Amino acid sequence: MRHRKQGRRLNRSSSHRKAMLSNMAASLIKHEQITTTISKAKEIRPVVEKLVTLGKKGSLHDRRQALSKLSEKAAVDKLFSTLAERYADRPGGYTRIIRAGFRYGDSAPMAVIEFVDRDEDAKGVDSGPVESEEADVA
Repeated sequence: MRHRKQGRRLNRSSSHRKAMLSNMAASLIKHEQITTTISKAKEIRPVVEKLVTLGKKGSLHDRRQALSKLSEKAAVDKLFSTLAERYADRPGGYTRIIRAGFRYGDSAPMAVIEFVDRDEDAKGVDSGPVESEEADVA
């Protein structure tokens, strides 16, 4: 029996689950909207909400705590500058989950998790490998 056990296991080991949530939180902060399964979206929501609250506080200790959770410096910088300013007056509820049908391959229920009042231009920015300018010249 799983009485008083918090959270979903998502059929992963604890280290894999922790790494997956960290990567998904960094992706959500970078793109401000991601598509995933409903279960993963419901698990990532409290992680991101707590990170935004750390960003709003803004102390060095909070920044180091966010770095320990995210491990992407660019995401932490965006969290403490852009997102902290945007949600300074908001007492909570920084994300929303919208159901998005079912996945084609296995009919898993899908969802879109996004920031409330998100920046439309942030989606898809800085995705994938980046080509250097020297390669274009040569």
